[in-house]
Amino acid sequence: MTNQPHPPLPSSAGPDLFTWEFATNPYPAYAWLRDHAPVHKTRLPSGVEAWLVTRYADAKQTLADNRLSKNPAHHDEPAHAKGKTGIPGERKAELMTHLLNIDPPDHTRLRRLVSKAFTPRRVAEFAPRVQELTDHLIDQFAAEGTADLIHEFAFPLPIYAICDLLGVPREDQDDFRDWAGMMIRHQGGPRGGVARSVKKMRGYLADLIHRKREALPDTPTPGEDLISGLIRASDHGEHLTENEAAAMAFILLFAGFETTVNLIGNGTFALLTHPEQRARLQASLAAEETGLLETGVEELLRYDGPVELATWRFATEPLTIGGQRIAPGDPVLVVLAAADRDPERFADPDVLDLGRRDNQHLGYGHGIHYCLGAPLARLEGQTALATVLTRLPDLRLAVDPAELRWRGGLIMRGLRTLPVEFTPIP
Repeated sequence: MTNQPHPPLPSSAGPDLFTWEFATNPYPAYAWLRDHAPVHKTRLPSGVEAWLVTRYADAKQTLADNRLSKNPAHHDEPAHAKGKTGIPGERKAELMTHLLNIDPPDHTRLRRLVSKAFTPRRVAEFAPRVQELTDHLIDQFAAEGTADLIHEFAFPLPIYAICDLLGVPREDQDDFRDWAGMMIRHQGGPRGGVARSVKKMRGYLADLIHRKREALPDTPTPGEDLISGLIRASDHGEHLTENEAAAMAFILLFAGFETTVNLIGNGTFALLTHPEQRARLQASLAAEETGLLETGVEELLRYDGPVELATWRFATEPLTIGGQRIAPGDPVLVVLAAADRDPERFADPDVLDLGRRDNQHLGYGHGIHYCLGAPLARLEGQTALATVLTRLPDLRLAVDPAELRWRGGLIMRGLRTLPVEFTPIP
């Protein structure tokens, strides 16, 4: 596969959005929208009408605009769209109070409570555990010579990592893997499966918080898990309710695993289909250099990132984006995948260049809702890609790229499977 720009769509006909063909390669459609309808109202598969923002400058402005609320209560939703603008199963009040659904000052308060878990120092302390998990997962299939890198590697790695960070006991983590798998498998299909998994996670987390509160020591211990830290904060004047603690733990798990699954899966696929860039990175790793790995992960986030659209925003007053008037109550979706291929911001945007500089992509958002877990996701992505390319140096796709299928859904972008072959390691 070459680094050639995608052919333009006919200017006389708008692109077909949200088909399976679109999911395989949405970038030509997004290029058409940037050129012809950069702020475009469309009916989504759920029936909800929303504005899609596709140009980089407009996207960055929109992500930081405080006239756009994260709270679905601001959605002026018709009857046929009720309950379709959030995470399925979260509409009950006890699940609504999380970082993706609230505005300041509550957002500021809750974000401050959890930000200490994702400081560069804390993430660096977690690096050996991420490497241990990475090697363990590769060990499970290294002797086979074949693997599905999504289900056997990219999927379990962030699940186990975020469970460790939250403080979910090791003996319970496979349950989380099952529930998370249900959530991914049902994306773009019946929402009942997702809602059931959400309910199970929520019930488990509420019970875990109760058990941890009963056993919490009077003083914090070094490296205390995040759930214990949230309990301690709520018990010492930070006014974090038990429902807020459970919702916070849930959203950190929900938002913290699939983004990294897709970063590893999409990133590996991009490297396997761009052999010159893959060889360049392997040579850098063999020389024990880290610079190209760091810029390379940022470029993979820009080129075909794990989050296609930013999460929902709702206008609280009349406003204008890219010359388009937006009415109060209207949903707005920033198309990160389109903004990060905007030629007005990135030179040769359809070219994968692992050494790209000035790469201020929007893959982790912008503004007060910038992804809190970005340092951990970067660590996991860098560790996973470096270890796979080093331990399985002749890794290759086991099927034609055209045979691969992308998961349905609106927000995330990721492969269903990634079959690979390599020389077995005894």
